[in-house]
Amino acid sequence: MTKYYLLIIGLFSVACFAQKTTLYTIGDSTMANKKDPERNPEHGWAQVLQLFFTENIVVENKAVNGRSTKSFINEKRWDSIYKKLKKGDYVFIEFGHNDEKIEDSTRYTNPHTSYRYNLIKFVKESRQKGATPVLLSSIARRNFNEKGVLIPTHGDYPLITRLVAQEFKVPFIDLEYLTEILEQTYGPEKSKLLHLHFKAGENAYYDSDKNDDTHLSLKGATEIARMVINQIKAATDPALAALKKGIK
Repeated sequence: MTKYYLLIIGLFSVACFAQKTTLYTIGDSTMANKKDPERNPEHGWAQVLQLFFTENIVVENKAVNGRSTKSFINEKRWDSIYKKLKKGDYVFIEFGHNDEKIEDSTRYTNPHTSYRYNLIKFVKESRQKGATPVLLSSIARRNFNEKGVLIPTHGDYPLITRLVAQEFKVPFIDLEYLTEILEQTYGPEKSKLLHLHFKAGENAYYDSDKNDDTHLSLKGATEIARMVINQIKAATDPALAALKKGIK
């Protein structure tokens, strides 16, 4: 009988050890999975994130095109994730592009009030379930002026993200800063490769000219996902230990 119980305990221990860690990613089109990935030139950076992790980390990309913190909550998308969150999970949170849409009452948030409180909601509710939230500032747009200077477009949203991270002691990845460096390194012309720039007929997926400086090509998405992985590798926060162990 003792051997039987020892066997059960051993099997239970193995099962617990083998339990996978789920990484939920929430945000907008810069992160989201795109349809028809074999043909579609557009990719979200979280769409390729799984490639950098072993099978012990399962990326559940819940980012959706066109969503702000407000619409993501109001459409019950956060509720559906919250219900499934468990101890040991991670939640990567990157919004801002659509929170800026001041002409759209269903998406716009004041960065200093509702945007801030929506981020705090994600943080607190993730922690209620024993999950670890990680805040990320919005990726930069390819927005060079005629002098080759990259002009920021996100206003106070990245600052508020940083301040919430500081106030609530949340791991923070400054993607705006990192992607500014990326865009500047490539320069005004070559940085088009990070985004969606095609002349009519150049790519079968588009039937007319495409000049999109916000959304990402596979190259751009992969570069940014690699940046995120490098930030996790370099992090000293013990809360990110499980993710670090899961990097290939």
